[in-house]
Amino acid sequence: MTKRTATQSIRLADLDMSVRLGKKAYARALKETQLALTAIQQTYLFSGHKAVVVFEGWDAAGKGGTIRRMSAALDPRSFKVWPIGAPRDYYLDRHYLLRFMERLPPAGAISAFDRSWYGRVLVERVEGLTPKARWRSAYGEINDFERMLREDGTRLVKLFFHITPEEQLARFEERLRNPMKRWKLTYEDFRNRERWDDYTRAIDEMLSRTSTVDAPWHLIAANDKRHARIAALRHIVEVLSRGVALGPVPLDHAVIDAADRVLDIESNLIASLRGRTE
Repeated sequence: MTKRTATQSIRLADLDMSVRLGKKAYARALKETQLALTAIQQTYLFSGHKAVVVFEGWDAAGKGGTIRRMSAALDPRSFKVWPIGAPRDYYLDRHYLLRFMERLPPAGAISAFDRSWYGRVLVERVEGLTPKARWRSAYGEINDFERMLREDGTRLVKLFFHITPEEQLARFEERLRNPMKRWKLTYEDFRNRERWDDYTRAIDEMLSRTSTVDAPWHLIAANDKRHARIAALRHIVEVLSRGVALGPVPLDHAVIDAADRVLDIESNLIASLRGRTE
């Protein structure tokens, strides 16, 4: 078994939470990153690459908004979002990693997990839902699981969205006042705030135990939603495009021949398309 070396220690307290992004810069960056995501998906679809993107973070930290901007750029036929909640009875009787293994992407696809297997060392730890011996052993199990993903050719991006308690409270109030957002607010959101320090300790230990050279965590300062979305999308683009030749997918010769017969297209374009397939 290959042992992965932990990366430099990272903690929530190390983040600069004051970073902001203006509206115009946000609009330009969003267009650029979404275009890059589209190119990545097309390349993955025809090259057989595959990827998993893990979204973790505090309640109301902006994971869902970022996922929506990512989804807007991708074809759902090879991109899937998995929202993860409490496991059903079927999975309670089985190893906790099973339901995530069943949702891994096939070759050519990308999957995003809105919360993930890290619930084992976060909510299950803090809320006492799993015996201490089991959640402590999960660090090694998760590292091995992610090593297997990497060795199987799956690229892995792990994002944690961090906000301050004050910003979270402001977003809870916004959700309460906005009829279209009230559905997002739950009793557990308020109850979890009472254990903020416990969750902070659990998150910092999770970062120190599972941020490795091959599967590092990337922290997102998310007090400003625009900055958080672009920081996350840019990191996803950087990791998913690393070492991958992005560009238009060459057309099959049969498609080019059919287009030449049926469509009124200039000969130099047809010749150019033929040249790209050779």
